[in-house]
Amino acid sequence: MAPRRKSVGRRVEGWKAKSWYKVYAPDYFDKAYLGDTIANEPEKVNGRVMQTTLGEMVQDYSKQNIKMRFRITNVAGDSAYSDFVGHELTKDYLRAMVKRRTSRIDSIVQVTTKDERKIRVTTSCFTINRADASQAHAIRKAVTEYVVARAAELTYDQFVKEMVMGDISREVFKIVKKLHPIRRVEVIKSKGTDTKAAIVQ
Repeated sequence: MAPRRKSVGRRVEGWKAKSWYKVYAPDYFDKAYLGDTIANEPEKVNGRVMQTTLGEMVQDYSKQNIKMRFRITNVAGDSAYSDFVGHELTKDYLRAMVKRRTSRIDSIVQVTTKDERKIRVTTSCFTINRADASQAHAIRKAVTEYVVARAAELTYDQFVKEMVMGDISREVFKIVKKLHPIRRVEVIKSKGTDTKAAIVQ
């Protein structure tokens, strides 16, 4: 029986044929560097999802609890550009927010932005004391109405920026604190339900 030929040379050659691509966030996040990815063809980079934290992107440790996800949509040279596809607060952070004898009231709604893009948004209101069913219903209704209306006023880029930077949460807090004592409001999760090609400038 003939000895098996070693294929190390072919593996090394295949590895050398691959290129590294630097991945960047969209313009509204100042094209923050997200990391590197490797592929043997630029076309194979498109569609990959990169995950980081908002804290790493904006160099603010207080925002390390916000996980950000971006999908690569465009490649130019050795640079890859991405589109925001969602965020989520860490489970440890959310566990710390839940206290005994209080309520967590969630609102989940799919909104459409001014430029006709869709995103599913989950907002949580954490109360100071327990809310009854009617209070929870009123809070959930108020949150949904505000988030839907605000999304319709903004482009996708603008809405995403307000959402992850806390502007949406602050405005919701002002509204719902009139309905029941509220300790904190967080947009805990979002998921873009469509994507577009990033514009490279």
